[in-house]
Amino acid sequence: MIEEVADKIENPQLEMAFNFVQYTNRNVFLTGKAGTGKTTFLHNLKKVSPKRMIVVAPTGVAAINAGGVTIHSFFQLPFGPFTPAQNDEDSKENRNVQKFTREKTNIIRSMDLLVIDEISMVRADVLDAIDDVLRRYKNKHKPFGGVQLLMIGDIQQLAPVIKDDEWAILRQWYNSIYFFSSRALNMTEYIGIELKHIYRQKDSVFINMLNKIRDNSIDEDLLTEINKRYDPEFAKNTPEGYIILTTHNHQARSINDRMLAKINDKEHCFKAHSQGEFPEYAYPTDKELILKEGAQVMFVKNDTSREKLFYNGKIGVIDKINKDNVVVKCNGDEECIMVELAEWQNIKYSINDATEEIQEEVVGTFIQYPLKLAWAITIHKSQGLTFEKAIIDASAAFAHGQVYVALSRCKTLEGLVLSSKLTQRSIISDTTVQRFSGKVSENQPRKDEFEKCQYEYQKELLVELFDFTPIRRQLAYCLKIYTENVGSLHEGLKNSLEQLITFVNAELLTISDKFKPHLYKMLELEPNAEKNQQLQERILKASKYYVEKINTGVLSVLEDIVIESDNKSVKKSIDKAIEKVKTEVLIKRACFEQCGHGFIVKDFLSTRAKASIEKPQKEKKKEKKKSDFEFTSKSITHPDLFEELKDWRKRKAEELDQPAFFVLHQKCLFQIIEQLPSTLEELQKIKGIGKKKVKAFGEEIIEIIERYCTDNRVNS
Repeated sequence: MIEEVADKIENPQLEMAFNFVQYTNRNVFLTGKAGTGKTTFLHNLKKVSPKRMIVVAPTGVAAINAGGVTIHSFFQLPFGPFTPAQNDEDSKENRNVQKFTREKTNIIRSMDLLVIDEISMVRADVLDAIDDVLRRYKNKHKPFGGVQLLMIGDIQQLAPVIKDDEWAILRQWYNSIYFFSSRALNMTEYIGIELKHIYRQKDSVFINMLNKIRDNSIDEDLLTEINKRYDPEFAKNTPEGYIILTTHNHQARSINDRMLAKINDKEHCFKAHSQGEFPEYAYPTDKELILKEGAQVMFVKNDTSREKLFYNGKIGVIDKINKDNVVVKCNGDEECIMVELAEWQNIKYSINDATEEIQEEVVGTFIQYPLKLAWAITIHKSQGLTFEKAIIDASAAFAHGQVYVALSRCKTLEGLVLSSKLTQRSIISDTTVQRFSGKVSENQPRKDEFEKCQYEYQKELLVELFDFTPIRRQLAYCLKIYTENVGSLHEGLKNSLEQLITFVNAELLTISDKFKPHLYKMLELEPNAEKNQQLQERILKASKYYVEKINTGVLSVLEDIVIESDNKSVKKSIDKAIEKVKTEVLIKRACFEQCGHGFIVKDFLSTRAKASIEKPQKEKKKEKKKSDFEFTSKSITHPDLFEELKDWRKRKAEELDQPAFFVLHQKCLFQIIEQLPSTLEELQKIKGIGKKKVKAFGEEIIEIIERYCTDNRVNS
């Protein structure tokens, strides 16, 4: 299916973007003038991409339109500036880091691609905050945790919103507020792809005007030409079919209210019906929609039926209001449109229990007529819409890109009317944006660059497959925790960790290091790993070897490790570290098992992602006490005796209303089960047990030992 879609892409820039997203791990900034098909590209990509993707956007409405979620809700970011200082280790310990659910953590751990729509409105510090979250839950050593980014938007359009006091904080770390000033992004070699073909406008003269305004290359001749569309009297009357684009919300609201009041007809109030989670800031139209017959309205949704009678932004006039529908007549259409209630869905991402795929789960709905009053709309809310006829009021333009966004909503120059003349001053442009856009336009990737990136991506995946350094690093960290807390942990743990490190070094790392030069040579002969027959054969053999070694030399030892400590903090730390080792090992084994059938990128990604998902721990059945220690016999000499002494210590501690270590420290228990003292004198020789302990508890301890030795025929 992917190949079929790629074949149908006639636009060379779209095809290049598709290939970079699908077959490489390079971060991509997909840009282009208004009407070049960026949104359509995203919707098509969602249908066919084998990569596990999440789609986010900076605002609620943008997220609904993109079929995703907001940046702040998905990454649980606080509102306000995020400074790079918050990445310092000391700051991380002190700041209140939002805890994620297991499902959210699993989504992040297993995702391949993060799509950020309307990137022009995303601030640099927000992108760095995303990097912080992804590193925390995925791979802390790589920008954005190793997740590929697809950033979609026109930086020449609407800019990020930032308050003066926020910029006062951020300016010491950032050159600008725009996403391309992100420190994390600039640690990557991202590429920019600019879509050239404009689908919205067909008139080359109008397209040329828009391009010059977008690029801030306007001159007096252009201003003179476009100001021919200035007609203040025409704008005052607002003829049917025209919509006024204003700069501020209160202006649009005032015009709509005034025009509705002029209609001498009955008001109809339609109350929206919402269920579940659907935040008010994401409502696509009014919760209480007040309409009259004769009112000018705009569709706020595409017609999903086969007829495709309307689209988001189409203007019409209400012909009749019935009980179950609203009849709208659009200029140029022969017949009226019977408009019925429409549904918008708010989604969240979850993991499907059966398939372990990332799925879109509907958590809320909003049901209302897909209409809103349309004598006026703000330029900001018009982004992404297309109008046949519009009156532009840009006299109060206050932000970069506003005039360009407004003008580019129109399909033709003839359908555009200016209510105020455009001047050089009203076309606000940011030189930082102009420089960045110029670099993107001048440095479009070539086919040979894509082929190189595809080769590097496959090579990186294979190197990752044969890299056992993260496992060794995590084992070394476990040993570090043991060394720092040697008095609180059993010596058997140290022996197991040292055994594992030795095995990983000798049987896994050394072998893989020897294999890598051969891997590089084989890739030089045939860069496409999936088509490299010689390499595929070697991978098959290697996979069989590593699966066997992982099972017998690593997992078998890990399963025999038992963690016992009176210090709950130490036990929690070492438990967590050991679990990380197990997770790394299980992911590695799953990937090798998959490669035992051949190395295919999409299968490798799917397997790695699913293996990264943390499964809920099943409660162990406690049929008999011994079952708790069936897997720990290699770590503790007499596990049953150890459990019996622990239970006795617990009862004593409860009787005395003291912590367990007050009765006997755990290291004393370890020495007791190793030495099996049979007299009080022998018991007193154990380090940590003095005369007072022997007098208080000695006889009970000796009795427990004697009973255990008799029952199990052990010589004490």
